[in-house]
Amino acid sequence: MKTNRSDCPLVNILDIIGDKWSLIIVRDLFLGKMTFTEFMKSSEKIASNILTNRLEFLINHRLLEVTKLPNDNKTKIYYLTNKGIDMYPIMFEMMCWSKRNLKKDFGPIGQKFFIDIQGVSTEEFIKTAQSTYLKHRNQILSV
Repeated sequence: MKTNRSDCPLVNILDIIGDKWSLIIVRDLFLGKMTFTEFMKSSEKIASNILTNRLEFLINHRLLEVTKLPNDNKTKIYYLTNKGIDMYPIMFEMMCWSKRNLKKDFGPIGQKFFIDIQGVSTEEFIKTAQSTYLKHRNQILSV
């Protein structure tokens, strides 16, 4: 892993997730995608070489881990580490900013990302979403 090029915390995080593909991969993991093929089917149409590079990069920065499906040793599954799960509040706030300032609806993907938020605080919603992913990840890994 390369050393930080700056002592600025914003620069440090942007060096890891500052490109659109890294955030889209993390988003897709939160939405339940786990395999290379599933990532390739995202509507944003990532090229396979870029996907391979970004997955490796995110693994090297410990946001993702990879394993094989227990019942299928050919298929790799990717999942967020606790460090990766910690990205949810950042992505949540970015999507809220987009809705407020760009006047864009969440659309089908955003609606999946934002489970029912009505009647709960933002903090509670984020904790629930992170907990839900953690349970999903643990179920996958225990199969």
